[in-house]
Amino acid sequence: MEKANGAAAGATAAPAKPAGTMLAISKHDFVDVVAAKVRGFIDNGELFLPKNYSPDNSLKSAWLQLQSVVNKDNKPALTHCTKDSIANALLDMIVQGLNPMKQQCYWIVYGDKLTCQRSYYGAMAVAQMVEPKIGEFAYAVVYEGDTFKYGIKTGKKAVSEHTQEIENVDKKKIKAAYCIALDKAGEPLRTEIMTIDEITQAWKQSKMSPIGDDGKVKESSVHGKFSSQMALKTVINRTCKLIINASSDNALLLERINRAEDLADAAVVQEEIADNANTGEVLEIGGPAEIEIHTNEDEGKAKAAAGEDIPKVSEARKPGF
Repeated sequence: MEKANGAAAGATAAPAKPAGTMLAISKHDFVDVVAAKVRGFIDNGELFLPKNYSPDNSLKSAWLQLQSVVNKDNKPALTHCTKDSIANALLDMIVQGLNPMKQQCYWIVYGDKLTCQRSYYGAMAVAQMVEPKIGEFAYAVVYEGDTFKYGIKTGKKAVSEHTQEIENVDKKKIKAAYCIALDKAGEPLRTEIMTIDEITQAWKQSKMSPIGDDGKVKESSVHGKFSSQMALKTVINRTCKLIINASSDNALLLERINRAEDLADAAVVQEEIADNANTGEVLEIGGPAEIEIHTNEDEGKAKAAAGEDIPKVSEARKPGF
């Protein structure tokens, strides 16, 4: 009644937003589209997932988690991020066989882009998926005072001894960290060892900027507060990435892994540019209602090599899940 009275009195209604600018966000807008795309990949023999992995369950779990994901300004990701980026983040999760309920991935908003980032639990899961010989991973931090020995045979490192006293454990006295991929019999398949200098150098590339201008780890940063855990995360991720790149012949998996990493890097740059840009009038431009799932097929790769934009394959919403 109040709106009707206002209109009758000659009140000026707010201008309507262009079609497609503000679209209702629902589970079917994303979950069903991604599920349909995944089924297409599986039917075409492009995607192979572990037998105990349920894409439907992972999508539902991810959708529940996304209800509480916000950007740095506390705006909900589901209304702030582009529909394309949300759909593609979900697809990145599925193609890598990640389970959000097992903390194998997490969601980060950069600008208006949602990205799916692997945790080190997720990195280990993907490594085991592409290299079935792996049974489990062993990893540890080496501190000052520890006895640590390793050898190199035919170019491969192997830890021969590591003994540690509890009083040696001090985040300010980390010397190195290592990760070993073990086969199902407990024998080492691959060993990676990183010194603290190598670890710190890797941290310098972090988007969290944990290293100060003096070259030291900021005490207030996550890396400063939890140095041991972050050192392990770094060496585990390095080990798994080398295994994934060497073992997997799944083009779609590697494409999605690289896409997620490249997108995160590009989104950070875009966000920094937007933050530093001059403010002005914001123009809202309507877009199509469909969601676009990005792929990197042969034609797209050729165009990308030529400096052209990678094409987008439109997927209409499909009912049912």
